[in-house]
Amino acid sequence: MTKIDFYILKLDTVTAAMHYACRLAEKAYRSGHDVYLHCDDSDTADAVNTLLWNLRDESFIPHSCHPGDNNPVLVGCGEYAGEHCDVLINTAREMPTFFSRFQRLAEIVSHEESSLQASRQRYSYYKNRGYPLNSHTINS
Repeated sequence: MTKIDFYILKLDTVTAAMHYACRLAEKAYRSGHDVYLHCDDSDTADAVNTLLWNLRDESFIPHSCHPGDNNPVLVGCGEYAGEHCDVLINTAREMPTFFSRFQRLAEIVSHEESSLQASRQRYSYYKNRGYPLNSHTINS
């Protein structure tokens, strides 16, 4: 069963949520996990792709926006998440329909009201189906 963690950011910007998602992807990658970063749309996926290239001067995270590429971190949107099934990081407002094939799901929630509201709905959905849930408040 998929283990689900909600990361509630104190900041209320989309950029803060994307930046935190990239930091989390880096941590998962460095721990040996394959990661799929799920975004609302292709513009957001492109922005996350750029952030991953520029996250830190001293680090490199092998990633791609093309499911056919064989990289440990994949960034995308829509219904296809490549072959990844380890860690799913969701920055989208909607729940990914394919989340249950992943071992872990990280829900990134900015402190913006519509993001909080959408996350409450996802939380209820997961809870009502018995998924193990954890919440973490992130101050930076």
